[in-house]
Amino acid sequence: MTETAEAAAARTVRDAPTAPPDRAPGAKAGPQRADPTTRPSIPGAALRRGILIGGLSIALVVAIVWSAGSGQLQIPPGEVWASILRALGLHDAPEAVPNADSALWTIRFPRIAMGLLIGAALAVAGTVMQAVFANPLAEPGVVGVSSGAALGAAASIVLGWTALGEWATAGAAFAAGLATTLIVYFASRAGGRTEVVTLVLTGIAINAFAQGALALFTFLGDTQSREEIVFWQLGSLNGARWNEVAVMLPLVAVGVAISLVLARRLDLFSLGERGARHLGVHVERVRIVSIVVVAVLTCAAVAFAGIIAFVGLIVPHLMRMVIGPAHRPLLVAGALGGALLLVLADLFARTAVPMADLPIGMLTSLVGGPFFFWLLRRTRKRSGGWG
Repeated sequence: MTETAEAAAARTVRDAPTAPPDRAPGAKAGPQRADPTTRPSIPGAALRRGILIGGLSIALVVAIVWSAGSGQLQIPPGEVWASILRALGLHDAPEAVPNADSALWTIRFPRIAMGLLIGAALAVAGTVMQAVFANPLAEPGVVGVSSGAALGAAASIVLGWTALGEWATAGAAFAAGLATTLIVYFASRAGGRTEVVTLVLTGIAINAFAQGALALFTFLGDTQSREEIVFWQLGSLNGARWNEVAVMLPLVAVGVAISLVLARRLDLFSLGERGARHLGVHVERVRIVSIVVVAVLTCAAVAFAGIIAFVGLIVPHLMRMVIGPAHRPLLVAGALGGALLLVLADLFARTAVPMADLPIGMLTSLVGGPFFFWLLRRTRKRSGGWG
């Protein structure tokens, strides 16, 4: 049986390739839109991230060896490595420098380890805080954690809680900083939600109150207590010990791990609360978890080293300028960058003035203040003004 003309025409139309819905049949093919379900590959960004993280890792190892060998007792880099190998049981050669192992493992390595942990903790806390507030000018002190910790330390010193043990000041600072953060959060919460502006304003009010209470304790204390309060606020890694490192390590590890788990949700915060909520993010839950993580990381750092300013502001912003806003690589790079910054700052604090140990918080403020001013100017220029 021969095919009819109508059947042949129908078969031709059925078998012909169909045109995309966004252009008519016979129109010239234009650029195709990317499938939104597939993530585009960006080799340049991945390369920048790899170079930055690799470079920071190498620089950190160099800084650790350099810092360990520098000081009143100069120890060559080869002897630093030999001391590490001796501690691991992989090297049995005697010390080339008298008392090198004692100086390294009793004084310098605990101090370096504390600097690594504190730098990483502050940088990660700053990165999370900037993501939650969707503002590159945010830093952990916004929610009152630093001023609260300072108030707790001052109360411990003036009220004589230090007689309870060597951990009294650090414990009081940690507890007060965490309590202050929770007070700021719950005081700014209304109707089951927390607005960022209300959170910031509440933090400013609590910071002002804490500063006033700190001034009161400074006034009530004797001369020795006042000196302890002042030097504690300046920040220092002097006197760091392995037992303090052992306490701080799990706090920092857990805080960084939770931050990495939250990284994808923090990326969606850049779309705004409404956009993130439409994509399935429980905004309020992520915010409270993030703020608690920031409080724990910052309190752990402040409790053992005093107030070290601007690390949580400078490092995340610099890393973001290099590798972009994706939070998972940003958190890794920030942790490495913060650790590197603290190790180098502590090295300068120990060696800049002979027979003296400069406060590390003072150094970071001297560097961070001008950087913050430059950041303000840059933000204003890019946004066309503050209005």
